[in-house]
Parts: sequence; C-alpha cells; structure tokens
Amino acid sequence: MVSTFRKHIQKSLHDQNLQVALDANAERRIVARTQAINSLSEPWELLRQQAHDVRSKTIAQLDDYLDQFIEQAIGNGLIVHRAENADQAVRFVLDIAREKGAKLIAKSKTMVSEEIELNSALEAHGYRVVETDLGEYIIQLRGEPPCHIITPAVHLRKEDVGLTFHEKLDIPYTEDIPSMTAVARKQLRETFLNADIGISGVNFGVVESGTICLVTNEGNGRMVTTLPPVHIALMGIERLVPTFADLVLMLKLLPRSATGQKITVYTTLINAPRQPGEIDGALERHLILVDNGRQVMRDSPLVDGLLCIRCGACLNACPVFAEIGGHGYVDDQGKNTTYPGPIGSIVSPGLFGQDEFGHLARASSLCGACRDACPVDIDLPKLLLRVRAGGVTVDSKEVIRKVPSALNIGLRFYTWFAVNPRRFSSALKSLGFFSNLISPRSDWLRVPGITGWGYSKDLPKPAEIPFRDLWKKELETESDPLGGQASNEGRERTAADIPQEAPQVEEDLVEKFAAELIALDGQFTFCNKDDLADLIFAELQDHGISSMLSWARDLLPDGLIETLETKGIRIHHEFDQSVKAGITGAAAAIADTGTILTLSGQGQPQFVSLTPEIHFAVLKVSSIYKNLGQVMQLPLIRHASNCVLISGPSRTADIEMTLTLGVHGPREVHVFCLREEYELLR
Repeated sequence: MVSTFRKHIQKSLHDQNLQVALDANAERRIVARTQAINSLSEPWELLRQQAHDVRSKTIAQLDDYLDQFIEQAIGNGLIVHRAENADQAVRFVLDIAREKGAKLIAKSKTMVSEEIELNSALEAHGYRVVETDLGEYIIQLRGEPPCHIITPAVHLRKEDVGLTFHEKLDIPYTEDIPSMTAVARKQLRETFLNADIGISGVNFGVVESGTICLVTNEGNGRMVTTLPPVHIALMGIERLVPTFADLVLMLKLLPRSATGQKITVYTTLINAPRQPGEIDGALERHLILVDNGRQVMRDSPLVDGLLCIRCGACLNACPVFAEIGGHGYVDDQGKNTTYPGPIGSIVSPGLFGQDEFGHLARASSLCGACRDACPVDIDLPKLLLRVRAGGVTVDSKEVIRKVPSALNIGLRFYTWFAVNPRRFSSALKSLGFFSNLISPRSDWLRVPGITGWGYSKDLPKPAEIPFRDLWKKELETESDPLGGQASNEGRERTAADIPQEAPQVEEDLVEKFAAELIALDGQFTFCNKDDLADLIFAELQDHGISSMLSWARDLLPDGLIETLETKGIRIHHEFDQSVKAGITGAAAAIADTGTILTLSGQGQPQFVSLTPEIHFAVLKVSSIYKNLGQVMQLPLIRHASNCVLISGPSRTADIEMTLTLGVHGPREVHVFCLREEYELLR
C-alpha cells in the first residue's frame, strides 16, 4: 500500500514541469487570499468562528435540516432524489437521461460527479458528456482526473495545454493563453446550445427557502443551468446552511479562500424551474442529494471533516501538496482520490474507507498551515492524527501492525530518550555535534532511507546550542541599562503608545460601487436618463454592432429601445447566438463588491446577460446597497425562479493562473447608472 503511494510521490517530486506549476499556484493563491481577507470589514477570526459554529450546528441537526430543505425544494417545483450511495446517484441520472431521450450532456464542475464516477458511467451507456469548465475541459481532453478541487488543470503549463488543443481539437499549436481560451469558448458554445441535459454541482442549499446556490466565474455554470431543457444538480447532503444570513457569511469566506476574490463573477440562486411567461431557464430541475458515506462519517471521529466548504485553501497552504500535487494522492491500488490535500486525507478515509486511503494522512507535516487557512476553522491536524491512529473504520491494533518494523523500532528508541529530560537534552547535543561533523557546510540533514523519510524529506540540522540554553542566556540580558528589569509599569504613555485608528469616512455608495466594478474590469457610466440612448449607441458603434438582445422594453427606461431603433439598432427579444450585445435592467447592486443583481421573469430572459460578448445593464442609484447582506434580505431574491449576482466580465485563471476575460459569459460588462434626482458630482 505505502510503496504504491511512495512511487507516486517520487514521480511527482521528479516532475520538474509539475514543480514549477505547483509553485506558481501556491504563491499566487496565497497572495490573492491574503489581499481578499484584508478587504473584510469584520475580523477574519470572528467570521471563521461564526462559520464553524454554523456548520457544526448544521451537521449536528442534519436530518432535521434535510427534511426541511427537501420540503421547501419540492414546494418550489424541484424534483428531489435521495441517493444513499454512488451507484444509486448514477442510476438516478441515467434514468432521467433515458426518460428524456438525451444524447448530449453538458456539465459544469462538480466534485460530487467525480466522486461517483458519473462521466464513465454515462459514456458506458452511450451518452456524450462534455465538461465545460475550462480546466475540466482540458483534463477531459487529456483523459486525466482533476489535480485540484478548484483548479483542475493546475499541474499543466501553457505548453501542455497548447499541445493538447493541437492534438485533440486539430488547431494550430499556440502558447497564447487568450487564444486558447477563445478556442474553448467557440468549441463549447455549440455544446451549451445543443445539450439535452445540463449537470451542475451545488455549493450551498438554503434550508429556509429550498434555494440552491452555485458560485462560478466562467459563465458555464449559468449556461448548463439555463439553456438545456433539463437541469440536474448534484449535492452532498452536508452542503446546507439554515438561512440566507448564513449563506451571506459563507459567501464572504468561500471566494476569498478559494480564488482570492471578494465575490465570484456569478453567484446563482436557483429557486425553481422555468415559470409561466418565462422564455428560458430549465423546464425541469432535478436535485440529487448524495450521501455516499456522509452519514457514516457523521457518526465517526472524523465528523468535523463534513464542515468543509470545498474552498481548496488547505491544499494551497499545504507544503506537501505544493510538492506532489493532487495526482500524488492515491489509494492502495494507485487510483487517484477525488479529494486530495489535507482535507482529502481526512474525507477520503472517512467516506471511502481507512484500508484504501488511511495512508494519505501520513503525507502531512502537521505544521498547522492548513488549519490557519481553513475558513471554517476545521482542526485539520487533529483529524489527520485521528486517521493516522486508525480509529476510523478499523481496529487501531491492526493499523499499528501495519507500521514498518524499522520505523516501529525507531519510534520506541526515540520514546526512550524523549521521556527523560536529561537523556533528551544529551541526545540533542550529540546529534548536533555529529551532524556538524558529517555535513559541516549544509543546513539540512538527510535522514537515512531505511525509515522512508530519506526518499523525499530533509530535516533541518539540530542546533549545536539547544534552545533552552539560548533562552536562559536571553533572560540574563533582558535587564535595562540601569540593571533593573525592563518594564512599562509607571511610565507615562506617549502618543506613540496609543493606537491610531484610521478616520472613518462614509464613502458614497455610487463612488464605491463604481470603483469596485472598475477593479473587476467592468465599465461604469454615471448619466442622465435623456443621455442613456446616445451613450449606448456610441458604445455599439465603437464595437461595430448594429443589433442587440434586450429585455422587454417596458422593463427598461421609457423610450430607450425606441430611440435605439430610430438610430438603426435592431432589437431582438428572442434568443439569437449571433447577436454580440445585450441590455438588461439591474434589480439591485452591491457597493462593496461592484456587483449587480439580475432576476428571471416574464420579459427578463437570462440569455440577454449571458450569451452576448457585451452586457449593458441599466441601474438606478436608489437600487445600490452597501453590502451583500442587505441585498440578500430583499424579498425578490426568494420569489424569482433564478437570481444572479454578476461581478464584472466572465473570467478564468485555469491556465498557468493567468487571468483571461470572456470565457463563456460576456467579455465586457457596462453599467449605466441613472442619476435620477440625486447629484453625485460636487
């Protein structure tokens, strides 16, 4: 078992291409996450503790919450299926596909589908399945599993992707990342338009309303839940939050931890299938709730692993993952686990068995970086130790017998020294002395290969002077120049001792919204209603566009559509994939994140903001709110069949972490904010 695992580790360590890719991922993800966390108005530690409490409460009362959620979802018109295991979940999908006479199935990224091996099952029954997330699409072409739960193709360089596209799509070889993204956009557009079924995951299910929430960046998640006539959502039963307030909390933490964003480009809230009078949206929505070991894990010592919200932050922080990548985590037969990294080393044995995956927990330094990164404060090192102890699905004595005899002897030898302070101190001094003789110019000590460590791990050389001796010496010199102990007691405080708080400035919501939107590569125009048609017409002319998709004219400012028509712009209210621009209203906006809210409804087709290359949105000043929490309290969020929070153009960083705009959704987003009676400029 361990030898197979070790072979994969050694293979990863010797793959220089992989090492470069993983180093770039870790560095950029950690920097972006830090910046995003610093943008929070509330303390990070407070939020993650609140999130931990919410998730713990949800898992503790999971059965009751599931019953409530299912009742609400069915009341909304969703068709709910409960799958006890992977086979049953696959069977539900196959039955739906057979009933609908489906041939082509479009999928957005869902780890549950990877977990139940859905693609291979569908393909075995003759269905064509196409992954539409850019990273997933790349690895599907290569016949590989995901390397990361957020960035599936993180292990690949642009040269790898260019060669894959050249060989599989029969296009000229290129290393230009925007060009490769454009190729994927063109190839997958036909899949979206012709798919019989769209399959997605679910990030969160809201118990109080039966709402399912998806967070995505590229636009493919919206495509597969909007354009095909049938939508199937796969959801692990643990992915519930009791209320919309809890959802807001999770949405503050998930994107910041996963991708370093304040909010993803698209946060989609689905309440129901297409309603009377609507011309798009799935006619039928199925929700498959997957157990597949979760209830068993809930009653095990690894229950806290179910708190995970699948952000991938622990993978990015883990020094082991940064060396071996997701493909290094394999079972005893060499098969990749769905969930790698620190959380995967807990979830995999918890869901699929200690015998097959218990060894993964040994691929950890127990440094605690994973816990520090976790947005819901899971004590990952503690859970990793529980897996190592074997107290999950097998008797602990059996696990101990599986420990290599050489390692067992070494640990007993170490214990004999460690339990006695004098012996331990003498051993450290001796080790430091001898290691200096062996390798006087090296800062690292190679551990003999007999233990298994020497193949892939180095240890810092023991210090020649023990820490205790250095500490005692430091204490002796901590007195002040006059011989007394250093102290602030009795000293008069100066201005330098008083924390200086930044002045509180009440920013105008319009200015804040505009700044955030522009930071997301969106465009903002503050204007009068009378100037709106001329401004939009000028943008259309600049892009050489003479036709536009539109919401119903009575849902936009009076006379806007009529004026554009008099200027020669052809207006389409039915779907036309050749039209390059679309105009919608915005029901609300969020100043803190530069986000607009659009709703489905009669005369408000979703494709207008989704399929064109340019999205124009008209916003009233009075509809701008400060934060996400305020918008989530609006009743219209619960009443519309589909709500989408849009934050700038669609984007991806799936190829070498290089940001590219315009994947499947619009390349440009223009927001025209109407002054009404409010004067901003002063």
